[in-house]
Amino acid sequence: MIIDSYNRVHDYLRISLTDNCNLRCFYCMPEEDYDFTPASRLMQADEIATLAGIFTANGVRKIRLTGGEPLVRKDAAKIILSLSRLPVELTMTTNGVRLHEFADVLEEAGVRSLNISLDTLQAEKFMLITRRDLFHQVKSNIDLLIRKGIHVKINVVAMKGLNDTEINDFVAWTKHTPVHVRFIEFMPFSGNRWTSNKVMSLQEILQNISTAYDYLPLKGGAHDTAKGFIVPGHVGTFSVISTMTSPFCDTCNRMRLTADGKLKNCLFSNGETDLLTALRNGEDVLPLINQSIFSKAKALGGQFSGKLEEVEAAAIKNRSMITIGG
Repeated sequence: MIIDSYNRVHDYLRISLTDNCNLRCFYCMPEEDYDFTPASRLMQADEIATLAGIFTANGVRKIRLTGGEPLVRKDAAKIILSLSRLPVELTMTTNGVRLHEFADVLEEAGVRSLNISLDTLQAEKFMLITRRDLFHQVKSNIDLLIRKGIHVKINVVAMKGLNDTEINDFVAWTKHTPVHVRFIEFMPFSGNRWTSNKVMSLQEILQNISTAYDYLPLKGGAHDTAKGFIVPGHVGTFSVISTMTSPFCDTCNRMRLTADGKLKNCLFSNGETDLLTALRNGEDVLPLINQSIFSKAKALGGQFSGKLEEVEAAAIKNRSMITIGG
């Protein structure tokens, strides 16, 4: 098992396949003309499989593929099928644009659940947020996955002045559609123009929903990052990921491997461990993994507290979201 100094067992690995993306969401990608990592510096398919095998041999039971957008990699299907042979639950976070091209691959790989990022149910606002006119493609692909029996979780970054008026529209979507909508508090990363007054907190999101719906809490799992709820009579559910106002670090079991092979022991850690170079040099990477995780901070990368008003975004040292992999 991979354990940190607070006795937290880490059995969940998030692997970023690329920092490239076919959308340009401002809170994730700093600029339209972004400098993507050269292919030679990215983990290759066999290197991803090798590192994933080391992690699973040491207790990892769940792997999530992320990006950028993981499905823009030319060898994405090869990687998905390769990792599906490991004794893990395999899943993915995607923007949904190319899912129609990969539906059969996901079925063959046994993927039963996917997270899809979608911050608005309005085509015009989708264009504003992503700088791409692809809302109807994404919505069609969500419907396709649901028809195929794949569980769909919708990731919604909730922001004041952007999509705060759509919170109850997303909840209404769960009445007849078996989606799980996850409202995410806006988090600070390099270049994403974070300010505390844009954050819709857990309390504000629930207060907003309570003006239109009665809801009940759902029983959560030991490592859940989301606080779940259901409106009686709805076939779908919703939740809130309250990273900024009610962190869930005490039970964290997550590790992140960036597309260029760096291990981050926390989403907000300012340090990282280069596994890819060590692997290419023929070194044993397991001691590096153990050392990285054992040095993990107790909460939020040791960079800020859970008090929103005390967060100084400019002082936080981290990558942009797209280069971390979520």
